[in-house]
Amino acid sequence: MTIQVESIPVSNSHGLRDRDDFLTGLLNQVISPKTQDWLEELRQGAAHGVRRATIPTTRNEEWRFTDLSALRQVQFHVDTQLKSADISALTLPEAVNSRLVFVNGVYAPHLSAVADLPSGVVVGNLAGLSQSQQEGVKPYLAQAEGSQEVFTALNTAGISDAAVLWVGKNVTVDTPIHMLFLNTADKQPSIYQPRCLVVAESSSSVTLVEDFTFAGLGDTENTKNKPVYLTNAVTEIWLGNNAQVNHTRLAREGVEAFHIGKTTVTQARDSRYTCHALTFGGRLSRHNLEVFQTGEQTETTLNGLTMISHKQLADTHSVIALNHPHGTSRQLHKCIVGDRAHAVFNGKVFVPKPAQLTDAGQLNRNLLLSPKARVDTKPQLEITADNVKCAHGATVSQLEDDEIFYLQSRGINESDGRKLLINAFAAEIINQIPVKSLQNILLNTVNGHE
Repeated sequence: MTIQVESIPVSNSHGLRDRDDFLTGLLNQVISPKTQDWLEELRQGAAHGVRRATIPTTRNEEWRFTDLSALRQVQFHVDTQLKSADISALTLPEAVNSRLVFVNGVYAPHLSAVADLPSGVVVGNLAGLSQSQQEGVKPYLAQAEGSQEVFTALNTAGISDAAVLWVGKNVTVDTPIHMLFLNTADKQPSIYQPRCLVVAESSSSVTLVEDFTFAGLGDTENTKNKPVYLTNAVTEIWLGNNAQVNHTRLAREGVEAFHIGKTTVTQARDSRYTCHALTFGGRLSRHNLEVFQTGEQTETTLNGLTMISHKQLADTHSVIALNHPHGTSRQLHKCIVGDRAHAVFNGKVFVPKPAQLTDAGQLNRNLLLSPKARVDTKPQLEITADNVKCAHGATVSQLEDDEIFYLQSRGINESDGRKLLINAFAAEIINQIPVKSLQNILLNTVNGHE
């Protein structure tokens, strides 16, 4: 069975010329001076694909609910200045000595703190790796399935540095690794392209927190500081035999930001991968989460929470490709949608004939907080194996009047009652995050969300 992942739409008509020009303009912005020969070869190959591509439109099936026309109206520029930033409110006490920080896509060693990690663990930036370490990275960087998707290829075409986490064989990392990608965008629209590579060798274990955020987040007094910027992020995660990765991904962008993210996970035999993907900010956000099984008896858990309001659009597309026997996957994606916001969920699970004795479950639950809130949901199972246990479903609901009335009868006012119900809906996802301080931060975010 052939697994269909998103590829580069190729221009074949004069009617697409405007979009070609926009994409070419982005490409010209992100291409940086020549680097090492092996990296330059990757970049040139990706750039060749981008030059032949077009930005997806709603005529593309994978993008039919997500209109990128507003993105094409902005002229973005690259901002590679390493500006000063206060990250005190963004750090995690559990990761005080295991933090990697990039500001505007540039590694910030003065804000990073990496110490006391076990032998066999590398946490750093690609440009700072030794020659032998870079040789080890080559078979993994930009080698995952789906690397030709247009925004992924654009990111690869502009690679000059990347966040790297490497966990050696039989190594367990007890402290979470916090990778903070901070934007300090101002008046000029900017594009940032964070890149992250994670390699967990056989029988290793690690917890990773990826955080994409804006320096002015939560600044309610400076209402005019609402810069327009584009974050185009790519993360590749490779799990060896019997490896375990617990991954939390946060997208907390500015209110006028565009966020397009790609996470590709490759799981070898007996490996266990868990993802908690949470989206709060941004004018428009899209996360492509793709998991590919390369060996038997893998365990995959995907938890997602989207919380949006006003006129935000948040789109999650996921793929779980179970190509071998005895695989297990569980996916729960929740959306809380208020005002005129629009959430999109499309989750595909592929179970071809070789994947006998697969156990896969998928559920999308949506909570609409206003009459004009909208959700488009499409859970998908494609099964050709005949000895499997698979189920999927989706629900769309509103806050129930009788539930609110019950809380009021117990002395809780209507506003607090609504918050209590929303918090309980979100907590099912948040409470599974293995970093306690982050749980508290996110529960407070839910409570304070407008």
